[in-house]
Amino acid sequence: MYPTTPPSDPKEVLTKMYDLPRVNSQRLELADKYQLLQPQLLGDTFRPPNYLVQQILVARDVKLYYDPQQTSKYKRSDWFALVGVDPCYEQRDLKTSYRVWQEEINPFVVVDLRYSDTEIKDLEPKLPRENPSLSKWEVYEQILRIPYYILFDSKTNHLRVRQLVDNRYKDLKLSDPRIWMNGVQLGLGLWQGTYQGINRRWLRWYDGSLKWILTHEEREQKRAELLAKQLIVLGIDAGNS
Repeated sequence: MYPTTPPSDPKEVLTKMYDLPRVNSQRLELADKYQLLQPQLLGDTFRPPNYLVQQILVARDVKLYYDPQQTSKYKRSDWFALVGVDPCYEQRDLKTSYRVWQEEINPFVVVDLRYSDTEIKDLEPKLPRENPSLSKWEVYEQILRIPYYILFDSKTNHLRVRQLVDNRYKDLKLSDPRIWMNGVQLGLGLWQGTYQGINRRWLRWYDGSLKWILTHEEREQKRAELLAKQLIVLGIDAGNS
């Protein structure tokens, strides 16, 4: 039967809707912007001193295809880096996908950014009866053998690091929110600062002197400052002569 009660007054319905608590649109906008900028900052500061620039590849929000027998299977990561690439390697487009059987090199480090309400989703192994597909960490650990799997909760600023030890991931107990990686002679830690207009805690790479690796903009600014100083010195010298 059709309902016998008369329809609600549209004005009454709209009034009730506007009385509901609204989501902070500015907060959502910042969160979305952060999800784009954090991988950018990681790539901008990933400069291993023991590798040539041509031997380094970074990718963000790319599908990582790992099974040549089932070519449709993939895991999507927020950011990952490869090192030791042949300098003569013809770089393919990493904007959408990366197929390990074609590239013949696996990532050295993978970073996933996650929120508190979804952090349990893909961290632990799944029993066959629950889900026949492998979880992310199983693929990274057992198939790709990725040395470092980094998880960062952007809401709580909690850093979780899994390192491959004897072919098994080991959760590292961090006294400080940072991890040194000998393979690339770099460390990854939490930096409080402003990047692209947003002030918060960021994941950022640092060197052996515990100094944060400069971003492209910071390098350009430093270069400009040095040039300005040189011009001043030259101007003074010229005036004195």
